Amino acid sequence: MRITPARRIAGVTVAATTAVIALAVPAFAHVTVQPGSAQQGGYTAVAFRVPDESDTASTVKLEVNLPMDQPMASVRVLPLPGWTATLEKSKLDKPLKTHGQDITEAVSKITWTADASAKIAPGQFQEFKVSLGALPADTDKLTFKALQTYDNGDVVRWIDEAKDGQPEPAHPAPTLNLTKAPAAGAGDHAMGASGTAAPQDDKASTASAESSDSTARTLGVVGIVVGVIGAALGVAGLRRKSSGSAS
Repeated sequence: MRITPARRIAGVTVAATTAVIALAVPAFAHVTVQPGSAQQGGYTAVAFRVPDESDTASTVKLEVNLPMDQPMASVRVLPLPGWTATLEKSKLDKPLKTHGQDITEAVSKITWTADASAKIAPGQFQEFKVSLGALPADTDKLTFKALQTYDNGDVVRWIDEAKDGQPEPAHPAPTLNLTKAPAAGAGDHAMGASGTAAPQDDKASTASAESSDSTARTLGVVGIVVGVIGAALGVAGLRRKSSGSAS
């Protein structure tokens, strides 16, 4: 059977579109910290967002390791129905001073385990919420290495640290970026009634950043697909023109 130019173009277009989408999807499927930034020296609430990437298996356990080179005196988890959270503590080489007291140990690992009704099924995600503080004031990020366990025994290790100028690793560790506190005397619009940064401003900024990032990714995918289709149609036009000249 003769394959017409139109069918050949359609096949190329479908293949190109599938490849572009396959490359784009993994960027949204990592275990991440939400929101992705907080203020140095303060207290914050974050969520570890965990998508299930398997087509057949469900996520039944999440282990998050806290950075012990930047320990935090206060770590608390928000109860999540169907999941049991266990906090492990480790001795500190150097005690933390907080509220006039010396803290000699800090939470080094949090493990969430699901019961039979709470698994993260294929195509779903879950958020595990934690309050942290006081955040360190001498670093610009915290890295939380995480392990995701599936009910078929597979374990995905989200432990790779991204490096400047290098492509994003296949399994990047969740990272919380830390920003400097506003200078004394900054405008009142950036401060809440208690003198701390107003949480709604952080949420709005994060939502805007996430929206812009998602939009940019989507437009990039659409642009590539449109370019492939345009090139294919151009080839078809040239072939039709050549056939007409030959006759």
